[in-house]
Amino acid sequence: MKWPLLVLGGVALLGLGLILGHFGIPKEAASPVVQGQDQDLDLKILDSVIRQLEASRIRENLRELAREPHLATTPRDEALVQLLLQRWRDPESGLDAAEAPTYEVLLSFPSQEQPNRVTVVNASSGDVLFTCRQSEENLTGEQAGPDVVPPYAAYAPPGTPQGPLVYANHGSKEDFEELQARGIQLNGTIALTRYGGVGRVNKAINAAKHGVIGVLVYTDPADINDGQSLPSETFPNSWGLPPSGVERGSYHEYFGDPLTPYLPATHSSFRLDPASATGFPPVPTQPIGFEDAKVLLCNLQGQIAPNAWKGALGCEYRLGSGFRSDGEFGASSQVNVSVHNRLELRNSSNVLGIIRGAVEPDRYVLYGNHRDSWVHGAVDPSSGTAVLLELSRVLGTLLKKGTWRPRRSIVFASWGAEEFGLIGSTEFTEEFSSKLQERTVAYINVDIAVFANASLRVQGTPPVQSVVFSSTKQIPAPGPGGLSVYDNWIRYFNRSSSVYGLVPSLGTLGAGSDYAPFLHFLGISSMDIAYTYDRSKTSARIYPTYHTAFDTFDYVEKFLDPDFSSHRAVAQTAGSVLLRLSDSLFLPLNVSDYSETLRTFLQAAQQNLGALLEQQGISLGPLVSAVEKFEKAAEVLNQDIATLQKGSPHPLQVRMLNDQLMLLERTFLNPRAFPEERYYSHVLWAPRTGSVTTFPGLANAFSRANSTAPGSAPWAEVQRQLSIVVMALEGAAATLRPVADL
Repeated sequence: MKWPLLVLGGVALLGLGLILGHFGIPKEAASPVVQGQDQDLDLKILDSVIRQLEASRIRENLRELAREPHLATTPRDEALVQLLLQRWRDPESGLDAAEAPTYEVLLSFPSQEQPNRVTVVNASSGDVLFTCRQSEENLTGEQAGPDVVPPYAAYAPPGTPQGPLVYANHGSKEDFEELQARGIQLNGTIALTRYGGVGRVNKAINAAKHGVIGVLVYTDPADINDGQSLPSETFPNSWGLPPSGVERGSYHEYFGDPLTPYLPATHSSFRLDPASATGFPPVPTQPIGFEDAKVLLCNLQGQIAPNAWKGALGCEYRLGSGFRSDGEFGASSQVNVSVHNRLELRNSSNVLGIIRGAVEPDRYVLYGNHRDSWVHGAVDPSSGTAVLLELSRVLGTLLKKGTWRPRRSIVFASWGAEEFGLIGSTEFTEEFSSKLQERTVAYINVDIAVFANASLRVQGTPPVQSVVFSSTKQIPAPGPGGLSVYDNWIRYFNRSSSVYGLVPSLGTLGAGSDYAPFLHFLGISSMDIAYTYDRSKTSARIYPTYHTAFDTFDYVEKFLDPDFSSHRAVAQTAGSVLLRLSDSLFLPLNVSDYSETLRTFLQAAQQNLGALLEQQGISLGPLVSAVEKFEKAAEVLNQDIATLQKGSPHPLQVRMLNDQLMLLERTFLNPRAFPEERYYSHVLWAPRTGSVTTFPGLANAFSRANSTAPGSAPWAEVQRQLSIVVMALEGAAATLRPVADL
């Protein structure tokens, strides 16, 4: 039942007052455990939490969460909101407070009255010669029913374009330029593209620039199934994507609510006119299964595709345009793409739970996972939600027993409408940007907890590396062998560090999940934790049933993690990281680990850009000096911390140093650095389009300028981006120096 908007607004304000202000928690709610200013991580408590996390409970959580489809804002999604509230308000294992603030956001849905349709038609007579599937094959009894949303491209505009078919590989800018260079007429065509290479919406954007009027997207078995495509080789007989499987997804260019950029999508907020809002695909777009893509592609005429464009559909990949005269359809046939998506304002809820800190309640460690899925979503995101519920149960039980309360506040978050573009987390960061920037220690994201059961995979900013390493060294890896999670991890993903030698490799954070607004918009140290597959045994770009109706509980239990030991390992890893960040006297964030990243970026710039920059009168000298300043300041700060740890530091000394550690990430923000990029303001981790792995603004500007005349405006932008990086690094060094120094 929908509550009136005024009531929802009141509840949201009250709830977030409780969650972030702590004023609603009475003093008597605090644990009887004696806390002092010197409260530090209790290794016995940490060990107790690790041992109490149960694989069987995670399994049952997942069974319940994935029992029915729960697309954002549907009745089942709202039922899961109530489930989370019930768990977090439980008198024996709940948290201090839990609320479900709501935002009014613009979502996109397929029309029930006019289903989206892809057909091959005779251009002369209009007769329909072939129709692509409008739903996936019901292989296990879970792929049909009114709650299973048909495959569609969210936010793709309605329309019924019709034209000759061309094959455009991944739909990248370079792919369409290649077609054009080969003399293939693109104007008025329908482009068949495959997932991968570039983001979903970019396929449509790139296509429209070349006159393409409609786009189809499919998953090639070469990219997801290691080439296997037969029903006997795929789900339910293996983990592979079945021929009818279709990846749903958001095709909006930006994250956050499309109508309220930089504003929270509250009822009173200013909203753009949907007709003038940007970021939507410019042409009708529809995803299809590879069994239908095979019928279309294998009947194309024209030039043979480049080898790099060929997949595993079992036929010669040709570029078109149009069908062969000796094929199934005839040369006069065209493809019609009928899209009838509609935009709707819907109320979407986040669920927030708080454990109030005993010593520093105004410092937050956030742990988040989104709740909504495209269909059943057992892997994405319910594997993460199942872990979230088990970890919060164990901590809530200790809290209610009065045996533990963290030094800093812990905020658990179940984000809404993530699949439509990180909407719940983005609206939250917009509404509380100042408070979160001032007070948030770190953000831990566990979206998909388990892709498969081979190894841990962690992405994050450099300062979180040390706390992740410390945690994983203490946790046993699933399976035989007696290895720790750390030792197992290093077998699969490793790098040679100039400081530490061989260590597990920490991936970087793009915009694939809810960490994005925390890192790129607010500059909060972030990480994403998961278990994943052995990349030496599969070339799958992601687990095969991603965003399809085949992502079910049985799929997880049969193919990904039968005993749920990998789920437990993720819960233990995330729980250990969470406790170390919330309970340690000194924050376990190692700012010196940024020095290695900065030095690597600097060396790449010197080796690949330096000579050409010198020709333009642009010197990297100031950048060299800025990196050296940072390295020295980080080293001195680490020495100060080590000295204080040996003695009995004053609480204010601890607070000062912790604030320096916490605020370092913020110093890399510059909201004017990338005016063309919405929300991206972190000068080290913004999107990189240039080929050189260095500071992204510098790399991108250099790439654009390198083909222009000396002294032109693009070279001025290179100089500007260099100055932006230098200023950020010098500001970071200043933040790390003793606070009385300027």
